[in-house]
Amino acid sequence: MVEEDGVGSSGDTVARAEQTPDQPQPYRELGLKDDEYARIKEILGRRPTDAELAMYSVMWSEHCSYKSSKVHLGYFGKTTTAEMKSKMLAGIGENAGVVDIGDGWAVTFKIESHNHPSFVEPYQGAATGVGGIVRDILAMGARPVAVMDQLRFGPADAPDSQRVVPGIVSGVGGYGNSLGLPNIGGEVVFDASYAGNPLVNAACIGVLRVEDLHTAHASGAGNKIILYGSRTGLDGIGGVSVLASDTFAADDPAAGTTGSGGSRKKLPSVQVGDPFAEKVLIECTLEVFHAGLVVGIQDLGGAGLSCATSELAAAGDGGMHVELDAVPLRAEGMTAAEILSSESQERMCAVVTPDKVDAFLAVCAKWDVQADVIGEVTETGRLVIDFQGQTVVDVPPRTVAHEGPVYERPIARPESQDALQADTTASLARPELSELRELVLRMIASPNLCARNWITDQYDRYVRGNTVLAQPADAGIVRVAESYGADSGDGPERGVAMATDCNGRYTQLDPYAGAQLALAEAYRNVGTTGAVPIAVTNCLNFGSPEDPAVMWQFSQAVRGLADGCAELGIPVTGGNVSFYNQTGGTAILPTPVVGVLGVIDDVRRRTIPGIGHDTGESLILLGETRDEFDGSEWASVVHGHLGGRPPVVDLAAERRLAEVLVAGSRDGMISAAHDLSEGGLAQAVVEMCLSGETGARVVLPVDPDEDFGAAAFRYLFSESTARVLVAVPRTEELRFTEMCSARQQPWAKVGVVDADNPAGPTLEIQDVASFPLAELRQAWAGTLPALFG
Repeated sequence: MVEEDGVGSSGDTVARAEQTPDQPQPYRELGLKDDEYARIKEILGRRPTDAELAMYSVMWSEHCSYKSSKVHLGYFGKTTTAEMKSKMLAGIGENAGVVDIGDGWAVTFKIESHNHPSFVEPYQGAATGVGGIVRDILAMGARPVAVMDQLRFGPADAPDSQRVVPGIVSGVGGYGNSLGLPNIGGEVVFDASYAGNPLVNAACIGVLRVEDLHTAHASGAGNKIILYGSRTGLDGIGGVSVLASDTFAADDPAAGTTGSGGSRKKLPSVQVGDPFAEKVLIECTLEVFHAGLVVGIQDLGGAGLSCATSELAAAGDGGMHVELDAVPLRAEGMTAAEILSSESQERMCAVVTPDKVDAFLAVCAKWDVQADVIGEVTETGRLVIDFQGQTVVDVPPRTVAHEGPVYERPIARPESQDALQADTTASLARPELSELRELVLRMIASPNLCARNWITDQYDRYVRGNTVLAQPADAGIVRVAESYGADSGDGPERGVAMATDCNGRYTQLDPYAGAQLALAEAYRNVGTTGAVPIAVTNCLNFGSPEDPAVMWQFSQAVRGLADGCAELGIPVTGGNVSFYNQTGGTAILPTPVVGVLGVIDDVRRRTIPGIGHDTGESLILLGETRDEFDGSEWASVVHGHLGGRPPVVDLAAERRLAEVLVAGSRDGMISAAHDLSEGGLAQAVVEMCLSGETGARVVLPVDPDEDFGAAAFRYLFSESTARVLVAVPRTEELRFTEMCSARQQPWAKVGVVDADNPAGPTLEIQDVASFPLAELRQAWAGTLPALFG
């Protein structure tokens, strides 16, 4: 903040603000519009102090206030039925969603974005994104048990990808590995639209007993506010709250590295993480929760103390008094505005009754965690903050935390949308039969279909010993009871599965259908493991909300996702919105990432993605294959084309398919399964063979009256939805296919497992081509190491 005549220090007090109503303030530099600044003055009946201005600016930012998305996000509530709500213990508006999974256990999960900071400083941006989502889960009273990451980059061979990709991957792995949390899955997508605006969405899963659930609120006059964890510094001033609330300039994508303006020029906008401090903070927090020492806890992430104090007060009895002099600092001469705006990591705020303060501080001392009483709950209905003997903040807390501006942004379907949808793949040259062998190898080696080992091998996927399924599977599974320290004995080992998915190309073609396709794929991937999908979280990544075309995309995607969840009968428990993902006038592909959580009664019955060595097992394709190539990877890789309409969404078929997969897993009828999505059947069968190090013989179910080459291309590369390839033991084939027929699930036998080929493990696609697995692996696994070393 500007320090002039005491402004930004304790000299700019509430009393002084009342006496100097016309003093200029840098509200525009802090991202506030003229009318927003005028509204703040109307709320307070005076101009704000610099500390108050700092609080309102970060809390009314797009990242914290959802001011452009609130009017649309309300649709989730309108489409959530009473039955769907009954599955939730905590939902939208809390730090994270919580669902009851039975036997006294609950799971909390969420996805959040850290996009802009991760472009400015890839390692720390990604690392602190992981740290922030873990603290959200922790604040609910849960032990974090697994993380996932959803990453999107510019072209894999672009020069800046050499900086951004390794830095972000290292940040995700470095922080998560140091916390001792397994990374059980996620996504990596390359597309030119993300150049200059990579997406770093981090997810976390936590486990708790139902009775241990806590929500963040400051209730009970006289209860103490304790800040504990790392000291507060100058790192992260205006960090994610400001960086995520504006676009990067086309000629200066890192312009966000300035701080809040004023005398401290070029303050670091990206927070600096310390995962070892967070690991201790996790254990300390779980101990005070389990000892019953807290009323509520709020993590300090975006907007720092401004967020924690205002949200705690607004969610409680409405009053709080804070002494900023009690906040431990790691930089000299920090102003009140800087202390309140700092997004320094590894910090939490707890509400503690007076009789338990000593016990709380004793637990913190045991873990060598800094802890200081910085205030108390009051009955005033005001958030009052003093600094150096003067009152620098005196505001109604709800006006800061929850009653910011709400915009109904202009919405307009882009004029180019009709032409985009009319530009289908029908005119694109399709391969001849003789070209299919080369096409298979080219496709599996493309950046969006190739092996992710170069990335995932940097993550610890099995730390703590409770990971049951992870990469290269499309969904991860962790045990629940054992991961929480309970011994399951000889009984079932309950587990939770999670998958995250989104195809921005589909969403560009049709935002409503694209969001439902993301939901469908994540739902399908959870069902493929044998888990029952039960709840949804999301991270909605879009361009500037000031662009009517972007707001049309956003509104359509929200409605598509909400309607899809209603049809599937699973609730949205919460999520995140990330706007301003564009450079200059170029927005990213609309990317509504959807995470689906599932429950499996016994993880020992999970379905793996790789075929085994039992020669003669049947390969059965579930679902219907149509000529659907618009928005496909084939169209992109071979022709650089995007146009037409995405594959048809059939959520009833997805639900039926998941029920078949869950029943097949539970009853031992399926030995392996892989969903069909990007890259189609060819991609799925290649990955199943390589994952199991076993060959297969595939016979495509082509109608004799069709041209074989055209039909083979369709079967191998179509991206029709609601399809899964399963391996079924010979002894179970009749029982499984009869179940499919009884449930009206389309199926076709398309091959057998072949572990006895004298020439070595081979994938043979009859009348198309034969591929030694060594050749497939070289094509599939070599791309990212060749690009990034």
